[in-house]
Amino acid sequence: MSTTFTEQTEWMLRVRDARDRDAFAMLFDHFAPRLRGMLMKNGFGAAQADDVVQDVMLSVWRKAHSFNPERANVSGWIFQIARNRQIDVIRKDRRPMPEELAMPESTDIDGEQVLGIEQEAASLRAAISRLNPEQRDLVQKAYLGELSHSEIQAETGLPLGTIKSRIRLGLERLRHELKGER
Repeated sequence: MSTTFTEQTEWMLRVRDARDRDAFAMLFDHFAPRLRGMLMKNGFGAAQADDVVQDVMLSVWRKAHSFNPERANVSGWIFQIARNRQIDVIRKDRRPMPEELAMPESTDIDGEQVLGIEQEAASLRAAISRLNPEQRDLVQKAYLGELSHSEIQAETGLPLGTIKSRIRLGLERLRHELKGER
């Protein structure tokens, strides 16, 4: 039993199996205007629709290896890629922009503030010094050395779970000490 495919599916199979540029050009010529029309009908402007069509067709080229004519016809497959890309664009456009950070009205540094910060820093240093050496070393690497857990793992050779546990336990102990619960 031989399977007959549409002309567009044949083009897609040539793109998938042989990276055939001519077949891709035919796919592009066939689907680009249809995709553009769908996007414009769904509220996209001409320029934005053109950008999305370019992205979709680039995805078709890149993902050609995953096309399976037994699972979906080529138009359904391409329009699903377009629909997903359309949703991504809409979500990005609707994402709220962060507001400008408000600058404090006064940048005068008060002597009491400086003294308070120095006292807090001294308390933190003292609490860190009381941690057991394994916890202290990892907390310092993570927070003072600004290393990621993966970077600490590469540096120390410790398992990632051990690193995370020691840091968590060290931070809990610091929190208790700094709150005066210990």
